[in-house]
Amino acid sequence: MSASGEKVQEDLFFEDVEIGRVFRTPAHTITDEDIQAFCDLTFDHHPLHTDDAFARSMGFSKRIAHGLYGLALAEGLKTKLRLYEHTSIASLGWDKVRFHQAVLSGDRVEVAMAFQSKRTASRPDRGVVIEAVRLERGKGELLISAEHATMLKRREI
Repeated sequence: MSASGEKVQEDLFFEDVEIGRVFRTPAHTITDEDIQAFCDLTFDHHPLHTDDAFARSMGFSKRIAHGLYGLALAEGLKTKLRLYEHTSIASLGWDKVRFHQAVLSGDRVEVAMAFQSKRTASRPDRGVVIEAVRLERGKGELLISAEHATMLKRREI
């Protein structure tokens, strides 16, 4: 859904992108099992991610998720909007990634995403869109922010 609660148009082409339009994803509650699965996938078993007592000794209330898990989750939650299900050509990368607060097991998170800018690409059948992406706890408590560049198909020229 968009931030205003309206139904989201799926399969946006480059021309459909409205700068400033905001979308909000469904929420997801992070579990110890989610964090453990990311540990196993990435071979990163640092005790901040696996041991509540150790995390508390480092100033956290319990184990924390990897920052990159939060970023990956943000991308995954965005796909639930189905904005580019058949029109996305490629992710061109992430910029200005900032981890503002720890993502904790038990946090209920969602993504607020806004179209920040767009430009045509060197090939006439595609364009580049910059998204401002925010992973938030609840509604509005910023955990991670970033800019994401994605390449989209253009309508037939």
